[in-house]
Amino acid sequence: MIGAIVYQLTKDLSMEEIKKAGFDAYFVDHTTGIYPAAANGTPYNAFSMAVKGDVLTDLHEDLAAEQKARTTYDNILRFCDDPDVIDPIRFLREREVVHYQRFGEGLRIATDKLDSKNFYAFNPSFDKNCKKK
Repeated sequence: MIGAIVYQLTKDLSMEEIKKAGFDAYFVDHTTGIYPAAANGTPYNAFSMAVKGDVLTDLHEDLAAEQKARTTYDNILRFCDDPDVIDPIRFLREREVVHYQRFGEGLRIATDKLDSKNFYAFNPSFDKNCKKK
């Protein structure tokens, strides 16, 4: 979504506007195409998706990802004054909050189903016989 918004805002820029905005280095590599990258220019890669195959670990990672996205949207809203950008960003921010709440519910359900004295000591998705004595 952010990439699409950036594309819409930059697709009709003149070369002078591109240079004035400091967008010329990006333009040389990508024109005004969508190239997912962090604000510092680091390209998106799969390293940001940490999956372990453990319900509890992965739910915590999901919770963190939703909060990171919300923070990004908060930061965009702090410096943006264009209503055509603000409205979709607010929607995306609200969606992250709801996702965070749902993942939190999933985490609570998962931990309620486990042996509360020992739920960090095993991977419930993999260690099927972990409760046998």
